[in-house]
Amino acid sequence: MSDQRTPPATGRPAPHDVDDPYLWLEEVDGDDALAWVRARNAETTATLGTSRGFAGTRDEIREVLDSDAKIPDVSKAGPYLYNFWKDAEHPRGIWRRTTPEEYRTESPAWETVLDVDALGAAEGEAWVWHGASILRPGCRRALVDLSRGGADADVTRELDLETLEIVAPEDGGFVRPESKGGAGWIDEDTVYVYTDFGPGTLTTAGYPRIVKEWRRGTPLEEATVVYEGTAEDMYVHAFRSHTPGYERDFVARSLAFYSSELYVRDGDDLVLVDVPRSAEVGVKRDHMVIELRDDWEVDGHTYPAGALLGTPFDAYLEGQRDLAVLFEPTPTTSLAGTTWTRHHLVLTLLDDVTNRLEVLTPPADPASGGWARRPLPAGPEVGTVSVRAVDGDESDDLWLVTTSYLSPTTLSLAHLGDGSEPDPAPEPLKSTPEFFPTDGLVAEQHFATSADGTRVPYFLVRAEGAPLDGTTPTLLYGYGGFEISLTPAYSGGMGRAWLARGGAYAVANIRGGGEYGPRWHQLALKENRYRAYEDFEAVARDLVARGVTAPARLGIQGGSNGGLLTGNMLVRTPELFGAVVIQVPLLDMRRYTRLLAGASWAAEYGDPDDPAQWEHVRTFSPYHLVDPDRMYPPVLLTTSTRDDRVHPGHARKMAARLLAAGKDVTYYENIEGGHGGAADNEQAAFMSALAYRFLWERLAP
Repeated sequence: MSDQRTPPATGRPAPHDVDDPYLWLEEVDGDDALAWVRARNAETTATLGTSRGFAGTRDEIREVLDSDAKIPDVSKAGPYLYNFWKDAEHPRGIWRRTTPEEYRTESPAWETVLDVDALGAAEGEAWVWHGASILRPGCRRALVDLSRGGADADVTRELDLETLEIVAPEDGGFVRPESKGGAGWIDEDTVYVYTDFGPGTLTTAGYPRIVKEWRRGTPLEEATVVYEGTAEDMYVHAFRSHTPGYERDFVARSLAFYSSELYVRDGDDLVLVDVPRSAEVGVKRDHMVIELRDDWEVDGHTYPAGALLGTPFDAYLEGQRDLAVLFEPTPTTSLAGTTWTRHHLVLTLLDDVTNRLEVLTPPADPASGGWARRPLPAGPEVGTVSVRAVDGDESDDLWLVTTSYLSPTTLSLAHLGDGSEPDPAPEPLKSTPEFFPTDGLVAEQHFATSADGTRVPYFLVRAEGAPLDGTTPTLLYGYGGFEISLTPAYSGGMGRAWLARGGAYAVANIRGGGEYGPRWHQLALKENRYRAYEDFEAVARDLVARGVTAPARLGIQGGSNGGLLTGNMLVRTPELFGAVVIQVPLLDMRRYTRLLAGASWAAEYGDPDDPAQWEHVRTFSPYHLVDPDRMYPPVLLTTSTRDDRVHPGHARKMAARLLAAGKDVTYYENIEGGHGGAADNEQAAFMSALAYRFLWERLAP
């Protein structure tokens, strides 16, 4: 197995490395690098970690994370509802199950299926749960993924759901060694496996490029190759649809972000599903839906980017192009998601970043007419509603979740009828407690005007009677990348640590995200990345112009791509902010494609090894834009040693460069946690408290 945590600094030419004095901090487990990390951690623990209010904030957040009153999120498999749960007694979590009838009670009785803490203790490993897949329809076996310390790389174990025992390899159990990748059920004795099979079997981004069929009782080395991609691909995997009567096998090849191919496996042959590579395809029973990222011309008709098309799957494979438009975007609307039930397709839409739902029913005979359509009542006005099928093969029931900044999350059960009568009102089942007082608080949506005149929405939560004199400490959060939308959600931790203390909270829906569909995302790709940053700056200025806050009282926070965002705010417009939090970030955009999964993000940012593309990438590489002579607001940088997605070297090197320039820098690196930054609730509460206390101490008057 290759060591994916070692930066591939020698794998490709690195013409710019010679002028990087902090390259040694990229050695993840290097003695000198870890000594530097421990010294910074000790400083932060001794200062911020012992400051007035830190322990109280940490404990308040921990109480929320450990609360027994949280909604147990469940998935149905066979006769059971399965849930993964963390609390004070189970810091790494337990996978457990109950019956649908029991789940309706106030205090359901749960059966523990797998205790991750106990397994880790028995094996001497810091296991972190990565999920499980249950073999349908019998639901007697599961493949469980576990990570050491929270890294993306994980192992797969087989679990017997009748005996509740891990199936040992000597008893024929499937065991996938540690690697980025996975395994998925074909049948009880066969799985697809896509993993590190040895030298040359991974992409340059560190993901599998080969998928194999592996039969029980045979060595992994003897698994049969199903598909082999190239080193330049991003990821290759395979899966089986187990819908009764419509069992099919697929191979998915990701060439890059926003570019993929889907194949149907027919014996030893693979049949390409002939759609644009930028489109996303879903197949359920005899239907296929195609979500477009780019305009697509078919038989003289152009379907717009952001549209959702439906067509009979088998007929499409045979060459028919009878496409029904299931959704077409407008300047304010986009498709946020799709969910299949037994007889219906539910669309989750965004209209100016507010959710609404539509239920579509395909015709029994495609020749008899189009898809029927009806609305499904959604959630709060400034809030979010999401749906999942309870069992898309067997019923038309939906889990419906509503949430907002000021309303605790509610889980309801909705049943979709045949459309001949109004759907019955959803039945509320569970609700999150009120973890912080909301009296006197108001959630609003506003729009700022960006530098090029674009209207940029943002949400603001504040005390309704607070004076608009610029004195309110305000936290502005953003992301702006990878077509990810930021919608309102209840956060007991944020509410306790920030709102309950008198702060205001804002979320910017900047370009690069998916709030207005693929066009909103594409407007900030590569050489146009600056638009995301101009949008964020416009929101910051609008908050000041409204009197909500002032630059000295305005803090910003972002992680991963959002860390790149806040890193750019630090070096672009430091005068706009009083404090900056940068979490698990990308910051060195000259070397990001050579570090861990960075090569897979070139479609988002551009390739810095191409001189022409480096000319625009360099304009948003914060590590290279630090000016020792410029004044910067205080900055907190956090990351994780076990983050094998975004290399911890980004945060380490940025902190070192700023410290060398004499700037106000606080740094903390969690040893565990992976890209999420924390492996359990204790670590998560500590890391969150660092951010909130850092901001409050520097922004509160």
